[in-house]
Amino acid sequence: MCRFILLLLLAGLLSACTSMVSRGKLPYPITSEGENEEVKVVTIPLPVIASTPNEGITFGVLTAFLVHNDKDEVTTLAAPQVNYNQNFGTTVSLYSSFYPKPTLSWEVNLSQSTKVNYDYEIRSRDRTFMDGKLEWNGFLYAFGDGSARFFGFQARTPQKNETNYNDKEIGITLSAGYEIADHLQLVIGERYRDVEIREGAVKRVPFIRGSDSPFSNANVPGINGFVTHAQKIALIYSTMDSRDMPTTGFYAKVSIENSSRFLGSSADYRHYDAEVKGYFPLSEARYITVARLAYSQTLGSDVPFLEQSILGGENTLRGYGRNRFIDNSYFLLNLEERIRLFRWTLFNVNTDWELTPFVDFGSVMKSLDTAQSSDFEFNPGVGFRAVVRPNIVGRVDLGIGKDGPSVFVGLGYPF
Repeated sequence: MCRFILLLLLAGLLSACTSMVSRGKLPYPITSEGENEEVKVVTIPLPVIASTPNEGITFGVLTAFLVHNDKDEVTTLAAPQVNYNQNFGTTVSLYSSFYPKPTLSWEVNLSQSTKVNYDYEIRSRDRTFMDGKLEWNGFLYAFGDGSARFFGFQARTPQKNETNYNDKEIGITLSAGYEIADHLQLVIGERYRDVEIREGAVKRVPFIRGSDSPFSNANVPGINGFVTHAQKIALIYSTMDSRDMPTTGFYAKVSIENSSRFLGSSADYRHYDAEVKGYFPLSEARYITVARLAYSQTLGSDVPFLEQSILGGENTLRGYGRNRFIDNSYFLLNLEERIRLFRWTLFNVNTDWELTPFVDFGSVMKSLDTAQSSDFEFNPGVGFRAVVRPNIVGRVDLGIGKDGPSVFVGLGYPF
């Protein structure tokens, strides 16, 4: 599957074309002031073939438009797409990312399916204040995911307990970070999340509240929907050479988040999180060893199931679908070796092609002192990445878990 996808990507690149467009026809933030009057735009048509455990197989077509600045760096990516999935019908979407400055970025995703699914998101990051010492982040979203799954709580939830639902959410996440010392940032944040649980789109799997669901008579907090209004404080230490595409450096983060009924949440609970990452390059960064260690603890009563500590999906345990394992805590170790196979310049787009063997190791648990070695999942796998520096990564990751293989196709590094 992965090899076939890469062949399709290569075929798409070979059919790409380059054109010069007047900057006046491409308003801000597609282009920025100070750039050349003629802007290089690379157009790449690509087939879409994706397969995930929750969604199944999706296929379609997209066209990627890459806008370059006067340094020949990609500062805008726009990718309209049409695809088909047997569960969601036809989906029309537009993904765009804008990088007018190294310290300023926006991402916009607009997606609508003929059945159940939709996704409307906007993200922003702005570090142009106070000589870069102050950073603002914002994320506004509304989506419906008819492929969502719930298997129950704890590490040994069997596959036969699989249920489906439509996860409908609206929410906003805001944060402000200030550099209080060299490489050290203090972050405060605010998060609002309103979740509805509706009947899903995958009819072969029981509905989470249906009469044939193993949870129809169980006490599952949040199964009828919930609201979260939470406040967070965090400390981040980072020596990474790039926020989105690091090749060397160290990252550490600790955070505490509190959800309170007094401020509108459905329950009182707290999240405690710790994460460390390291990037170790060799041979002029042709080989980069990357490691991540993370721990999460959720404390409280009647904590909604989607607010507890969760593993599974393209960024944690890649041998399983999203939200496969849920409990009060999790422990996670990710290791991968990013190997640059070759650097290819095609239509003046500089692309690094990477092969990435990886191992994901982790488990959910009541608390760390109750963890049992037999509960931990060991997910080996391999990834293929196309990297357009300084800000675009396309990836295909194949992970192997006890439920079988899982394939994820997306943008950005997993960590």
